[in-house]
Amino acid sequence: MEIVLRRHAVCVLGLALSMCVGCAGQTSTSHKDLLGDPASSMESGTVVASKAPSTPSQPVDAERSVATLVADKTSEPTPSSPPETQSDEPLVPLDPFARADEGAGEEYDPWEPMNTNIFEFNRQVDRFVLKPVAKGYNFVMPDLVQVGISNIFYNLRFAPRFLNNVFQGKLKGAGIEVGRLLINSTVGLAGFFDLAKHVDLVTPEEDMGQTLGFYGVKPGPYLVLPLLQPFTVRDFVGYVGDVFLNPINWLVVPIIEVDGVPSVIAHKNRMTTTIIQTGSRVGEIVNERSRNLEKFQGVEEATLDLYTAVRNAYLQKRAQAIRE
Repeated sequence: MEIVLRRHAVCVLGLALSMCVGCAGQTSTSHKDLLGDPASSMESGTVVASKAPSTPSQPVDAERSVATLVADKTSEPTPSSPPETQSDEPLVPLDPFARADEGAGEEYDPWEPMNTNIFEFNRQVDRFVLKPVAKGYNFVMPDLVQVGISNIFYNLRFAPRFLNNVFQGKLKGAGIEVGRLLINSTVGLAGFFDLAKHVDLVTPEEDMGQTLGFYGVKPGPYLVLPLLQPFTVRDFVGYVGDVFLNPINWLVVPIIEVDGVPSVIAHKNRMTTTIIQTGSRVGEIVNERSRNLEKFQGVEEATLDLYTAVRNAYLQKRAQAIRE
């Protein structure tokens, strides 16, 4: 009798173990089904914006910052998580598809109906004017030249970056900007080649919007304007401030005229100044749009609600830049 009971106990134990193993296998499979296959998700290129209230749209304008940011977010696979390290502040990943009030509670979009209409206008300008021109430009202009032109425009904006580093007390950053100017303007042929980065002279780009945020100015509402990049109200004020901080706009091609302040182009030659300023601005936009044709195309195809993605990517990127 005892032997029979032992045999029954062994059988029951074996049956229980087999059921546990079977359940474990089924649990693993069900999690995979729920989470989906990351590889197949990346291959499909489909991105769904969470709780997006806006109508579907496409890229805003040719400014290099925001659309490129979203393109990087949607086109590159997520890298494996690095080992955990102790830090005072947790690293907040950039998620352009999160709601605007997540992780950056100060930024908001009360003018969304107006913004979406202007965003759609900018999209149509990009689709029917800027993108075709950029394609033709890209066909005739080598990549090396396009990168060099971008470097030149970046080099010309040295003064606002330098001064905003000083205003924020970032003396190391200001020194790096001076070093970059000296190297790239001489050995780098007026900034065409960014040789400073090869000697590790690299620092984050500072602007007046970040300076205002550094001193506690709130960002205010999100703002989209015709033919311009996205802003918050604070960043738009900073954008105008950076125009005043650039001595080129005073002393070379003066869009700011002050009696008694000389300039390379005389104040009376306003038409010449307008042509040069407008031409250089259009040239920079076309050049940057050409450099990002494939990335922008990927965003158009992969994002269901581009307005929300661009807005949230911009707000989070600006908040991160000010924290740094």
